[in-house]
This record gives sequence, C-alpha cells and structure tokens, in this order.
Amino acid sequence: MQAVDIEKENKEIVSRYRKLLKYAKPILKDDDAKIIRKAFNMSLLAHKDMRRKSGEPYIYHPLAVAQIAVEEIGLGTTSIVAALLHDVVEDTHIELQDIEREFGTKVAKIIDGLTKISGVFDHGSSQQAENFRKMILTLSDDVRVILIKLADRLHNMRTLGSMPREKQLKISSETIYLYAPLAHRLGLYAIKTEMEDLYLKYTNTEIYKDIADKIKQTKAARNKFIKDFITPIYKALEKLGVEFKIKGRPKSIFSIFNKMKKQNIPFEEVYDLFAIRIIIDAEDLESEKALCWKVYSVVTDFYKPNPDRLRDWVSTPKGNGYESLHTTVMSKLGQWVEVQIRTTRMDEIAEKGYAAHWKYKEAGKEAKELPTETGLEMWIRKVRDLIEHNDSSAIEFLDDFRTNLFNEEVFVFTPKGQLKILPFGATALDFAFEIHSKVGSQCLGAKVNQKLVPLSYILNNGDQVEILTSSKQKPNEDWLKFVVSSKARSKIKEALKEQKKLVASDGKEIVVRKLSQMKLELTNEVINQLLLYFNKKTPLQLFYEVAKGLIDARDIKKFRDEKEVKKPLDKRDLIDLPRVPTEIRKTIANTDMLVIGDNLDKIDYKLAKCCNPIPGDDVFGFVTINEGIKIHRTACPNAVELMSNYGYRVIKAKWTAQQELAFLAGVSIIGLDRVGMANDITKVISSEYKVNMRSITIDTNDGMFEGKIMLFVQDTKHLDKLIMKLGKVTDIISVNRIDNQ
Repeated sequence: MQAVDIEKENKEIVSRYRKLLKYAKPILKDDDAKIIRKAFNMSLLAHKDMRRKSGEPYIYHPLAVAQIAVEEIGLGTTSIVAALLHDVVEDTHIELQDIEREFGTKVAKIIDGLTKISGVFDHGSSQQAENFRKMILTLSDDVRVILIKLADRLHNMRTLGSMPREKQLKISSETIYLYAPLAHRLGLYAIKTEMEDLYLKYTNTEIYKDIADKIKQTKAARNKFIKDFITPIYKALEKLGVEFKIKGRPKSIFSIFNKMKKQNIPFEEVYDLFAIRIIIDAEDLESEKALCWKVYSVVTDFYKPNPDRLRDWVSTPKGNGYESLHTTVMSKLGQWVEVQIRTTRMDEIAEKGYAAHWKYKEAGKEAKELPTETGLEMWIRKVRDLIEHNDSSAIEFLDDFRTNLFNEEVFVFTPKGQLKILPFGATALDFAFEIHSKVGSQCLGAKVNQKLVPLSYILNNGDQVEILTSSKQKPNEDWLKFVVSSKARSKIKEALKEQKKLVASDGKEIVVRKLSQMKLELTNEVINQLLLYFNKKTPLQLFYEVAKGLIDARDIKKFRDEKEVKKPLDKRDLIDLPRVPTEIRKTIANTDMLVIGDNLDKIDYKLAKCCNPIPGDDVFGFVTINEGIKIHRTACPNAVELMSNYGYRVIKAKWTAQQELAFLAGVSIIGLDRVGMANDITKVISSEYKVNMRSITIDTNDGMFEGKIMLFVQDTKHLDKLIMKLGKVTDIISVNRIDNQ
C-alpha cells in the first residue's frame, strides 16, 4: 500500500480552494467569502476520513464540482455552497436540518434535491429512475439543482478511470441517457460535448482512441486549411471596422463517430470535421441581428454557400436560448466548411447556457430589454406542467421527459399569427394540446394553411394551424402513436387513465363479489396473489381486464385451487430483482463474473437477439424477469437504457477461452454489380475461411448491389479477418458487421 503524504495533500486542498475563490471573486458580495469558507470547512470536516476510488481525499470532489459550477457554468455563491456540501447529507452524519440552520432554506432545498432517495419502491419501478425523477421534479423549483448535478456528473465522468468496469458502463450509460441531453437542453454545449466524448471513451475505447489519433494526425493540415480559409474574411472584416474573433473548432469525437455510423463512412470521408466560428462585438441588442447578416454577406462574397444548409437561429432562437447564424460554404479546395456567426453575448449563452442567459435577462430588466419569455423559460414552464399533472411510474415519467430533451424544434403559427415552438416531428394533435389541454382532448382535426388535415399531420416550419374541435370527441389509445410532445402524451395518458378507472370500478365490483363467494376479502395480500396469478402489474389493469372480459371472472376462483398459493413479493424483491429466480439471484451475490461458455447447469443465459454478441465482443449480463440472464454487447442499442434504469441487474460477463462454438453474425456488403460477384463472395466465405452460411440475400439496382449474409463465426477476430478479406474482392465498396439481425 502506498504511503499517503498528508502534508502534500493538505497543500493541494488549500491550492484548490484558493483557485475556487479566485474564480468566484468577481461575483462575491458582502459576506459571501465567509459563507463559502464556512461551507468548505463543514465539507472538509464531514469528509475528513473518506477517500475516492482513486485513493485521493474525498474533498477533492466537492471542490471540483464547485469549481465547474463557477468556472464552466457561471453560477453564484448559493450554488458554490451547495456544491461544496452536495454529498454530506447522503454520505456523512450531517442532516438536512443542520444545513438549513447554518446556511438557510435555499441551500437546504438544493441539497435535498441532490440527495438520492432511499427506501422501498413500487413493483416494476427502479431506484435509479426514482432518483432521476426526484432530481427532475426540483427543476420546477430551482434549476440550480440540475446545474450542480451536471457539474457533479461531469467530474465523475472525468475521474471514471479509477472505477471498476461495470461502474464505468453504468455511469456512462446514465450520462448519455439523461445528463448529456439535459446539458444540451439547458444550453451547456461544452459540458454536453465533453460528456458524450467521455461516454464513448469508456464504452467504445478502441473507436474513441482511433478517432482521437486521426484528429491529432490531421491537426497540422487542418490548421493550415483554416488559416488559408479565414485570411480573406479576416482582412474584409478589419476593413469594415468590426471588432471580432475567429476560431477554428474541431467537431467532437462523439459527433464524428455518430456521423461515421449513421452514414456508414470511414473517418476520411467525414467532410465537416470542424467549424469556423466568427464572434463579433455588438454595441447593443438592436444592432446584433444586422451585424450577423453583414458578416454573413462578407463570408459569402468569398465562398459559395449551400442554400439548404442555412440555419437562422438569430431571428428565431432555439428553445434552449441558443442564438447563432450557421451556413455551410464551399472552400477553394472543394471542401464544405460550416461557418457559425454570433455575437459575444450569443457565444456566452451558447457556452454557459442557462446561467449566462439569466445574467443577460437580469441586465435586460434594468435596461428594459428582453421583456418576452424566452424559449428556455417556456420549456421550464412546460416541465412544471408535466410535473404537476403526472402520476405515471418513474420510468414512464422519465421516458416522457426525455422525448423533449434532444428534439430539434419546429416553428408554427396560430390563426392570429402567434408563434408556437414544438418538438420536431410534432403533429396537429401536439399543436392542439400546446394551445390548451381541453382543445387537445376535443380535437377532431385541423386546418393547416387553410387546408383540412388529419390529427396525425406532421407540422412543417412556418405552417399556420387552426384546430377543429367537438365536445363529443375524447382521447383514445391510438393518439399516443402520433404525438411526440411530453405535454400531449401526459394529457392523453391522464384522460385514458380516467376512462380506464371508470371501467375498472365495475371490474373491482365483480372481483369483490367473486371473493365474497369464496369467503375472502379484497386485502392487499389477496390483491398481490391475484396480480401474481394473472401476471398483471397493477390492480387497475387487473380490474380493467375483468370488466372487459379479458380475464374470465370464473378464473378468479382457480387461483385458490392452486396446490401452492404464490406468496406476495418480499419488500427486498421489489427493490432489487422482481420475480427473478432464486438460483440466479444467488449467482449474482456469489460471483464477480459470469463466464459465458462454462458448464453452468443451474444458470439459464441466452445471447440477446437485439445485438447478437459473439466471442471477443465487450459484453455484460442482464437479469431478465422471465428469461434468465441475457448477454448483450456494451455497444447494443438497448444497453444505455438497461444500464441507466436497471444498473443493479447488470452482471459482469466475459467469454470462456474455448473455441469450438459457432455464433451467428451478419455482414452487409455494398459494391458494383458484375458477372461472377456472388461467386467471388461465396468463394471467400466457404472455401478460404471455411465458414458456414445460414442465408445470403442480394439486391441489385442501377449497376450497384447490396447484400446481407448471415454466417457462423467463432469470435470477433474470425469475423474481422473475413470482413477484411471480403473488402479486397474486386469492385466491393464496403463491408460492415450488422448490429441488429
């Protein structure tokens, strides 16, 4: 064990504390420095015997969170105090009352919002989802809870290297599932980008390193290109007498990876690897828009713009407050380049999001500027509305909330010309609920630009929408298939639940009547037994299906005739592994690692069909309710959601060294259609690599062909060699593994 140099650590703690004060100095008032000192001392004392997984003193973490809050988000004294104390209630002897007594109600409320929930949860829920919900609920009271939580999560991601592998996967998945979209929605682009890159670093390390290395290798050529590109713009703007800065910004590793995956292209073919950002100083708000367009005119004097790639978020800012003018122009070397034009104010809002927006909003009050409600405030108002009218489960709530996080927007108008901002893909029915929940519930159809359209009509930018209603209309289950906004979804679910409750009350009477014939009362224990017997999640669902005749009332008697009456779940089962077989639960408790391929008589595990893992893939085991353990690739499309909401049901897994097993994998091939191509492909597969094929399909179109081959391989090395060999066949353009078969 390495000896700890206490003196050196103490010096480092003091150094980090001074750095925090240095960055906070411009915003400190009156006794703020004393309050921060008091919070620091309390945190230092509370965490004095605690260390992080890396071996460092625990106090480094709250100091780092406070540093991110002030330096990278731009928060003030209350947030610094809350950040320094954010873990004390959860991890130490200090209680919330102590915080309130020493630092007041505001700080105590923020820390309460940051403290995880403990206790027993509803059947079918998850502790992680409940904690997410608690945190999101505080958004309606104090957005600082979310901002500090983002700072906390960012520091955890930056120090993830010292955590065990399964923790890295769980924390990374939660981050990409909720925290990165939240940072994006609150306008914190720098934090969102770093979170995404770190997610990729820990879930797909090889790809992350490969892209990072290639960005590094192309740096010199890229810098020369940027210099040549901006020189004429630089000179022209100087002549105009405009105060400005020009930056060349490389695209994030995660966004490059996404583009490669989405377009199925190698790194070398990603044309927009970077963007040029022109930041201009404007004298006042009135001149900003005109100045941005003036700079746009200068840029397009030298380079031809792509008319389909102009994005004007200066005239109509994004819902999270983002303002900028984006255009893509053709350089002299025949390469497309994205140019972003914005003012200093816009740039600060783009980098620091909500906190910067609030700073300018407060300044605007004094100068009688920015009087209208911004997109960000409208979104927070919508979140409040969603929270107030939502009684669904934590996982459902989270799902509804997430639908509104990453969506782009569509801008439409009411008949009187009022602008409404909705999520991209919104329908006429979403618009109706945006006007009012009663209008939505009674919506029959709509007129878009004076033409009649159905409820499912997808709105386009600039549409003018008039809603047609009828008092006889009411929501139905099909409506959920074509609404995208969380407000519409929650209102429809609410109405359906009310309708269901009316039907279910009849079902409840039938159940009570049948039970009384059996000399039984409808107690909680009996309800739990009925739910288990009929495999239903809630009493409402059970009563509803009885009323509708989907469950035969005569079958209610049968549950008592079973030789062994099923006992209701024990409370620990509700928290941990609902209805998971005992032998699997014991295995999780007694083993650190599931070895796939070992002779495990008692453990039922299957390879997940959603990602078809093969030996060599990075995998994890997931405990299902009815199908034992399923093995998923860490790159599986479903991995993020499984690990985010059910991290406690994830088991570490690895492949055994045995080679005699064959696993099904899929390969897609694109190439030029020619005589003998199919023969050349099958020759490589069957003759050279002695691989058994299960199926091959080839479609040809205008001299090109696209093929899909399902074959049996031993492991990833075997598959990679085969893909490389197929890629060398004449006239084949690309060969890729298929993730979903």
